Amino acid sequence: MNFKKFLFHPPIAAGIAAAGYSTPTPIQTQAIPTVMQGRDLMGLAQTGTGKTAVFVLPILHRLLHGQPRCVRALIIAPTRELAEQIHQDIEILGSKTGLRSVTVYGGVGIQRQIQLLKSADIVVACPGRLLDHIRRKTVNLSRVEVLVLDEADQMFDMGFLPDIRRILSHLPRSDRQTLLFSATMPIQIRHLADDILKNQVRVQVGEAAPADTVSHAFYPVARHLKTALLLKLLGNTSTDAVLVFTRTKHRAKQLGGKLAKAGYRSTSLQGNLSQTRRQDAMNGFKSGKYQVLVATDIAARGIDVSNVSHVINYDMPSTPDTYIHRIGRTGRAEHSGEAFTLITDEDKQMVRAIHGVMGTTVEQRTLADFNYHAPEATAVNQSRSRGVQQPPGGRTSHKQNRRTDKGAFAWLSPQKARVAGRRTRPSA
Repeated sequence: MNFKKFLFHPPIAAGIAAAGYSTPTPIQTQAIPTVMQGRDLMGLAQTGTGKTAVFVLPILHRLLHGQPRCVRALIIAPTRELAEQIHQDIEILGSKTGLRSVTVYGGVGIQRQIQLLKSADIVVACPGRLLDHIRRKTVNLSRVEVLVLDEADQMFDMGFLPDIRRILSHLPRSDRQTLLFSATMPIQIRHLADDILKNQVRVQVGEAAPADTVSHAFYPVARHLKTALLLKLLGNTSTDAVLVFTRTKHRAKQLGGKLAKAGYRSTSLQGNLSQTRRQDAMNGFKSGKYQVLVATDIAARGIDVSNVSHVINYDMPSTPDTYIHRIGRTGRAEHSGEAFTLITDEDKQMVRAIHGVMGTTVEQRTLADFNYHAPEATAVNQSRSRGVQQPPGGRTSHKQNRRTDKGAFAWLSPQKARVAGRRTRPSA
């Protein structure tokens, strides 16, 4: 099957060819015909499944004919990075259509947005800045034909649902097609869908579980040794691009700086950065200028890099769903990937919850050449000196150099741990 089956207008077909699309993904195959019919849609799919094209292509097809230069499609996304990614996809897929897309988000000057909105066909917006434009009367949403809420569960997590409902009050109530996409279905998102979707079609691709192209490993470690162990892992592992997750903005900035001082081409992505620096971090990671990107969950929304070889959870995520979101950044586009998680005694409850989501236990690993009993002062020195000889990619896989530290982290005893050349269980 190819995209010709959908009978897109020739300019859209040309954009598809320019983007290098060939075979539709499962969600594209299932959902695009429904969207083309004008039906409301609830799309449940993980990151990296190709859902952006599910709404972008039908929107371009619909807007190709009709009144130009008024806002006829509104796409709402939780972060600036995701808004920019959607906008870039629209520009590529719609390069032959003449349709104009504009991004609207905070952190940048508003005056240029005001000018661009005067001739926009499609607006890709974050909720806060869009409400600012609505209050200023610098955007007219009275002719919106298609509304898309992307990553709805993340907008809920970030507290945007009240803003979404305020925005909805400024949109046409009748003859509007609404598309809602989410990776998970918390009760609040279910209520929102029931309120705004009419006679909806629900399309779900895959379960709320990690892709089978990703292998997983937990690395037990004392909290004060996490940075030293991360540096050792990076030195022992052959990598292409590494995405490291932290729980806080401060830790992302701090850890990105430590990795850079240790000789890695690294940067951080977190909410306190200016838009220019955020864009530099994103573009640098995509281009290979930076090999390691340290990010928070919110800042990482919109990262679409197909060659991420490793996701490393420096901090354990707060929910199993967040774990799935994070590791969904690797193992994409039919590539394989690895997900490493540094775990401490404080993480035992979340470890068990992740096992429940995955339906199996995650392999526990330790490194044979790492001192797991180093006191805190020694750990600081280990972090500063890095303790490795080469940058990422300079050594063979860590799989050739691991063992179980018997007696440590006994609470993980239900799990199997790999020892060099054989299998055993940690001591109880």
